[in-house]
Amino acid sequence: MKIKAVLLLVVALAFAASPLMVPGFGGYEPSQFPALEQDPPILPAGYAFALWGVIYLWLIVMAGFGLIRRDLDAEWDATRLPLIISIGIGSVWLPVALVSPLWATVLIWAMLAAALAGLIRTPQRDLWLLRAPVGLYAGWLTAASCVSLGTLLVGFAIPPFGPVGWSVAMLALALAITVVLLRARPSLMYGAAVVWALIAVTVRDGATLVGLLALGAAVLVAALTFLRLRSLRSSRPRPAGRSAPR
Repeated sequence: MKIKAVLLLVVALAFAASPLMVPGFGGYEPSQFPALEQDPPILPAGYAFALWGVIYLWLIVMAGFGLIRRDLDAEWDATRLPLIISIGIGSVWLPVALVSPLWATVLIWAMLAAALAGLIRTPQRDLWLLRAPVGLYAGWLTAASCVSLGTLLVGFAIPPFGPVGWSVAMLALALAITVVLLRARPSLMYGAAVVWALIAVTVRDGATLVGLLALGAAVLVAALTFLRLRSLRSSRPRPAGRSAPR
């Protein structure tokens, strides 16, 4: 267990340092694709990517606390291997994205799958030191993975859709993943990260089909997050000797 706790902190630090390897990275370039004339509508507004700073810092705090205070905790340990895999891949993602959007898309979906596996395994306790940072990370990855795939499909002119059609399809895919995850493991910060990304798509696209659908999806995710958390609280057993509120 101790080794995995150490490894998780190491990869979290490497992940946070990875932007230093690729300073000024602003996403895929149109020149990396044979048919991409402009960014597809699925991309969020640029300010949304500032969330990475919070994610990096919170993951380091999580890993550090886990090493110092929960190094031999079985519930924490259950989350570590998938998180080591996800964050470890993330530490090399930026250099790969500079060279190959195709491989970058494959890697970010692997990151997402492992992050979701880690999130589902998080225990109910230590919410703000484990589930919250992992949820924020996994929620943003849910959006980023769909953006990466959508950009790839548009950039290579994959039929049957164009930029708008693939953007709508990616919004539907992100929403489907979010619904499944929130039903399996309600997480406030997971829902918040997805809502943050969807609103940023609306900010960038405005009152267009994609922008309005993204806004509607954001409202749905916010409502589902609230309902699932309320349901989770109401299903918890009450302490013995206390009557139910009238």
